[in-house]
Amino acid sequence: MALEDAKNEVDTAFTRKGLRGYAFENAFGGATSFLRRTYTKDLTGVDLAITGVPFDQAVTHRTGTRFGPRAIREASALQPYDPPYGWGFDPLEEMAVIDYGDLAFDYAKVSDFPETLTAHIRTILAAGAGSVTLGGDHYITYPILRAYAERFGPLGVIHFDAHSDLWPDDDLTRIDHGTMLYKAVKQGLVDPARSVQIGIRTTTEDYLGIHVIDARDVHEKGTAAAVAKARAIVGHGPTYVTFDIDALDPAYAPGTGTPVWGGLHSWQAAAMLRDLAGINMVGGDVVEVSPPYDTTGATAIAGAHVAHELIALFGWTRRAGR
Repeated sequence: MALEDAKNEVDTAFTRKGLRGYAFENAFGGATSFLRRTYTKDLTGVDLAITGVPFDQAVTHRTGTRFGPRAIREASALQPYDPPYGWGFDPLEEMAVIDYGDLAFDYAKVSDFPETLTAHIRTILAAGAGSVTLGGDHYITYPILRAYAERFGPLGVIHFDAHSDLWPDDDLTRIDHGTMLYKAVKQGLVDPARSVQIGIRTTTEDYLGIHVIDARDVHEKGTAAAVAKARAIVGHGPTYVTFDIDALDPAYAPGTGTPVWGGLHSWQAAAMLRDLAGINMVGGDVVEVSPPYDTTGATAIAGAHVAHELIALFGWTRRAGR
């Protein structure tokens, strides 16, 4: 959308004609849709749906990530004017990207939550669109992966995190953000041979065959080596990218429930996400942004940047005709 056109619009999150183009509006006013995308439940012609999941009832320590989607959307208002740096194309011009709003669920019926979320993502995928989800705690990735595996079969996963989320847990009724990947592997949703974790810096006894590039590896060997290894692992098969904001060092993202020192620098995360271009990314998420623990808003800003990079990464896949 051109600047002159924007001057005649009230709020492009509601009045945009068509689903493509950037928003030239005041960053400090208007609706807080992600990147000022159109708010709509109509998936007709949509390439990618941004959706929020304000759920934090699976955390082991500090709550607050239920406020993550709203904070990430607000932070994204700083970014809707230009394409993300270094990609060489304009994903919001080339793709129809919408804000699909937040998942509606009964917070008092936690046992119903997993299937409610799976059905939500299933609806998006059935329309031929992909999803980038704003969390919420990291448990949400497990129900999302169920919907994706139904459509694509066992997935390769690129998992940025300080924690492996592979704590043993064979009780499917338990809802725990530290066991989401364990359950996904055990249920055949994820192919460990095609999956890699980046930024790990906590102890796990059994990685269930998933490859690990820990934070020290990234610091000492560099981002290029990490990306080369990750790309070789996931190959060309359908791949889901999940980014726990605590993959970043607390110096860059203090607003999270379980911060761990020694993490990735923001520039390292940005470089790796950019250099993953060419993988067959079918969907992704950014999770564990907990605004109450960061009065500066820096963590939400980081989350918004990650989500914007995931949009570009998804767009690169669509450009390749996958």
